[in-house]
Amino acid sequence: MSATVTTPRTPVTGPEPTRTGGPLARLRWAVADGAVMAGRNMRHVIRSPEEIVLYFSLPIMFVLVFGYVFGSGMAVPGDGSYREFLLPGVFVMTMLYGLGATASQISLDASRGVVDRFRSLPMARSAPLTGRAAADLLRALLELTVLVVCGLLVGWRWRNGTGDALAAVGLILLLRLAFTWVGILLGLLVPNPDTVSVIVFPLAFPLTALSNVFVAPDLLPDWLGAVAAWNPLSATVAAARELFGNPGIGGDSWAAEHALALAVAWPVLLIVVVAPLAVRRYQRLSR
Repeated sequence: MSATVTTPRTPVTGPEPTRTGGPLARLRWAVADGAVMAGRNMRHVIRSPEEIVLYFSLPIMFVLVFGYVFGSGMAVPGDGSYREFLLPGVFVMTMLYGLGATASQISLDASRGVVDRFRSLPMARSAPLTGRAAADLLRALLELTVLVVCGLLVGWRWRNGTGDALAAVGLILLLRLAFTWVGILLGLLVPNPDTVSVIVFPLAFPLTALSNVFVAPDLLPDWLGAVAAWNPLSATVAAARELFGNPGIGGDSWAAEHALALAVAWPVLLIVVVAPLAVRRYQRLSR
């Protein structure tokens, strides 16, 4: 009778595993690894029913509360409906508050040592971050779908055709992608998930209040109106209202006149600045 001796496997802790093939092959492997991580993140959501209820009930509450409670006391110049004025702002506001879930989950992974575990696996170093960004973008699309359905039920409509409506959705998701990277960086900087949840609201609420989500910047005091006009949220909201064909109060500022350009420029700028910082912080945690 012979005994078989099994040698324990040593985790891979060195540089990123070498992939065969050229740059395109390595890119293909990185995309595949990112897709696997995105699936992992989505399964976490599916296995937590309370999170599903929270993610999809909050957008519905935003539509009903702001549309009916605030809508009864607000007026839009001309024949416009306040709900049609408000709904694009609610779409964008929901994308902003979504960064809290991103930051909390990243912080939870870091605090539990999951980052170290990912480092031991033979996969692309970018996969955990790109997978998180992809999963959050998919979840944001689902949230936006729920909001659109709710908006249709309360009387909101898009007026400029399907092409412009899809362009507006693309701009909203682009801003969500930028906020996703902000959430990733925040989650990596703050290792305590409970602390992250406390930090997000004080950061997000002023950004929402000082914007054109609820009222036009022209109705604010001059200096507050200038801040609101240049708010990244205001650019996306104004561009979405224009593309959806919903009523809006543009104003005479340069930012209001070039809302479409700023709705692209602001998210791209945020991604260019924040994403490298998040990657660098993740690499430092992985060492």
